[in-house]
Amino acid sequence: MIVEEKNSFQDYKITKGNLKFAVIGHIEWINFIKVDQLPKPGLISHSKKSLECPAGGGTVIAKRLRELTNSEVHFFTALGDDFYGNQCLNILEKMGIKLHVAWRDKPTRKGFSLIDSDGERSITIIGDRLAPNHKDRLDWSTLNDMDGIFITAADKEIFKKARVAKALCTTPRVGLNVINESRIFLDGLIGSNLDPGEVFSLNELRVKPKFVIKTEGENGGIVSPGGRYKAIVNKKNKVDSYGCGDSFAAGILYGFASKWSIEESLDLAKILGSNCSKHFGPYKLLINYS
Repeated sequence: MIVEEKNSFQDYKITKGNLKFAVIGHIEWINFIKVDQLPKPGLISHSKKSLECPAGGGTVIAKRLRELTNSEVHFFTALGDDFYGNQCLNILEKMGIKLHVAWRDKPTRKGFSLIDSDGERSITIIGDRLAPNHKDRLDWSTLNDMDGIFITAADKEIFKKARVAKALCTTPRVGLNVINESRIFLDGLIGSNLDPGEVFSLNELRVKPKFVIKTEGENGGIVSPGGRYKAIVNKKNKVDSYGCGDSFAAGILYGFASKWSIEESLDLAKILGSNCSKHFGPYKLLINYS
């Protein structure tokens, strides 16, 4: 494994590996706003601090995988050919992520994440989710060399292209219809059991994945086959829950690509998800790229 226990279950040293990863999915430009309380009808809430940066499931997973490996992480995505799209490209490439962008004549998706004093977030998204499709003239041959691929937004033909990876994971957010129409075998289908947009039953799937993981935040979650698992109990107060589920998903993919057991993969996933909750915004350190 690449994790070694130090002082507690929450204090691990990550030793980078040389695995090759790709993420196929979406980017959103998010304004993270710390508020004294979440909005209620007729009330005015006040912001304590704010941060703007590229985010969204695909972005967070790509960033986490980049932190775990010495190899370049490839990110296949679509962006609006506008100010925010170009900012996303600039910032993510300086984070060490190799972007393959299909430029669209549409606005880059934006949004707000309001974080209260308990670290809970409420997200409002503006605009359509821009996703790559198999007709985009991107260097899809790069996928042939990947140890692991995670998909957050794509069409069925891209799923077929991505199956060349040793480990392939996705989220129900891509749409069960897309997953079913691709008819490919997944190593992991990972989603939140608390999010109505990600809840599903196994009998809705045409091809049963090797593992289905349904997260439940601080209550742990369920892995099938396997049963329930416990979450890490944080000694410190949660700062921001944004990106915790996506960080968890990145850990699962890394474990599968490393040929770890499901228990070892869950251990890393829980560490990444827990660590993400300890800082404001989706990343611990954000350089000023202006």
